[in-house]
Amino acid sequence: MHSDHAHQPQTHSKFSDVLDPAIYEPLPDDWLIAITDVVDSTSATRSGRYEDVNFAGASAIAAFGNAWGTFDFPFVFRGDGAAFALPPEAATTATSALRQVAAFAKGSLGLTLRAGLLTVREVRANRRDVTIARYAASQDATYTMFAGGGLKWAEHEIKQGRYLVKPHTDMVPPNLTGLRCEWKPFASQRGEILSLLVEPTAQTGADDFAALARHVLSVLEAGPRQSNPVPETIGAPKDERTQVDKKRWSAVAASSDFRKYDDGLRLTVDCTREQIDRVETLLVAAKHRGEVNFGLHRQSHALMTCLVPSAKPDSHLHFLDGMDGGYAKAAEMLAPAKLAAA
Repeated sequence: MHSDHAHQPQTHSKFSDVLDPAIYEPLPDDWLIAITDVVDSTSATRSGRYEDVNFAGASAIAAFGNAWGTFDFPFVFRGDGAAFALPPEAATTATSALRQVAAFAKGSLGLTLRAGLLTVREVRANRRDVTIARYAASQDATYTMFAGGGLKWAEHEIKQGRYLVKPHTDMVPPNLTGLRCEWKPFASQRGEILSLLVEPTAQTGADDFAALARHVLSVLEAGPRQSNPVPETIGAPKDERTQVDKKRWSAVAASSDFRKYDDGLRLTVDCTREQIDRVETLLVAAKHRGEVNFGLHRQSHALMTCLVPSAKPDSHLHFLDGMDGGYAKAAEMLAPAKLAAA
């Protein structure tokens, strides 16, 4: 990042730390937020096109990072889309990358990718914030967590047709070097793959929500390996000629984004049915109390989309989603909460 301290917060290696609202630092006013999502992704996944949906979802991160020359900017993969933050001097690069990926999604994948771009100042003028924390899943992969309600508000605005970036018509292809979907889906080892979204309601304080999120995690992570859906045994590459050694695989398994904070808890985990039932009971009660909105979706397999930056091949990033609708299906279940002021 082209940065001062505000853009480069301390990195935390315990996931529970990023549930603490006190560690988040605000992005500068003049930074921009980019958000993409595949329109009607659930019907695409229903027809078995989950890999294409995830590839389109991750494409904006790959295209912008390759065009900007570094992946050291805050971003989050959301299954059927992504969000990222960028300094003002990258505005032209980001606009061009967003136009290219929208055209690519339509032309090559037959998917409509909606993209929007707005300033952090605009978010703050609407009484939300964009704050970030950095979480190191492993020594090879650091992910940004977002809080403040700003991304959620911005996504809602973009879905209403504001701040949109229109697709290119001249079809300059985006540079998606390093983005690939090279592994066969991972079957659940423990029961089911759970895609879970939990968001605080307007009246829930950040500390209260953090306590609830910790409770949810304590139930789900009671199993081996904190319910990581990437198996310990070497995954099956799609190309059967690919040789994968155990050392490389363990680095892959340790580096995935199966747990994240993105204006709420966002998880793709491998759990027993009993664990999922317990969490659902807990969340139904919290929802009745008016504390949260949540969506969950159970499926048999998880899917991984990989981003291996060519300049830094060691910093490989592995984006997880459930295979049968995943986050998009969980988001459908989320109650359409009123976006009250934070």
